[in-house]
Amino acid sequence: MDCQKSNERSASGLVPEQCPVAVLCGGTSTEREISLKSGASSAEALREAGFPVTVFDPARKEDLLALMTGDFAVAFLCTHGKGGEDGTLQGFLDTIGLPYTGSDVWSSAVAMDKTKTKLFYRASGVPTPASVWLRKGEPADAGALVNELGSHLVVKAASGGSTLGLYIVEGRDELAEALQQAFSFDDDVLVEQFIAGSEYTVSVLGNSDPEALPVIQILPANGSFYDFEAKYAPGGSRHVCPAPLSDEQTDRMQRYAVMAHKALSCRGVSRTDFIMDDDGAMWALETNTLPGMTSTSLIPDAARVTGMDFPTLCTQLVSLALE
Repeated sequence: MDCQKSNERSASGLVPEQCPVAVLCGGTSTEREISLKSGASSAEALREAGFPVTVFDPARKEDLLALMTGDFAVAFLCTHGKGGEDGTLQGFLDTIGLPYTGSDVWSSAVAMDKTKTKLFYRASGVPTPASVWLRKGEPADAGALVNELGSHLVVKAASGGSTLGLYIVEGRDELAEALQQAFSFDDDVLVEQFIAGSEYTVSVLGNSDPEALPVIQILPANGSFYDFEAKYAPGGSRHVCPAPLSDEQTDRMQRYAVMAHKALSCRGVSRTDFIMDDDGAMWALETNTLPGMTSTSLIPDAARVTGMDFPTLCTQLVSLALE
């Protein structure tokens, strides 16, 4: 379907009314409720931009069939977590020939797995905390891990999202307990050196020539870290954008975010989270290929600072999906 056969075009070159969009949200992951909120917000913004929009839930077989038989120009993905952000849904859309927002199968799968992401960060020169990759059923010596990485550690389920399956621990006893809990979320677990500092995030838009949006500093209301409640509860965190950094620090963090986007072969959009320690060193923690798009989400906040409202941002993501 050609979305660009008119002289009346949006700034992106699209003719929204000629570009039916299928918004996909929900799914079966532990992040289903957040996905539904992202989908509702994005559908409203796309309709405001002039797109004909139909909302589908990939957890419903009849919705998947409707995608196969329907006449849509693009799928706008608001699916978070396993089955929606890990390449599974992307593979289905590739098979039926429907373009979609965000990254392809390979990039989605690698970025979803924090253990694999680390490998590509290091190979591409993106600084990231020291870590050890553990697999379920294999022996794990908590004492040896403390000796290698330090006593203050972060335990992460490899493919968990929205900080589900994430634990900050002190010492080997807490580590052993956290490992047991993390393995209930995933068969692979990352044990990472804890870096004390301030939390930031940088969104990147683009395909072959991606550009970083302004840096956001995240100030969780609970005073600890950016957990599930801080991410999604109204008032759970405060976003300072542009972040109060020097020009040099801003440029460096944005450069690392673009490097991460390229290292993982991301398309359309990504968001990389960082910690900056007291010495000014920056550490990439993870890259999200389908970040949240709710009213409290970070990408709309960063885009707004550049003068891009939510409908314009969604239009840009559609345009990038159709490149």
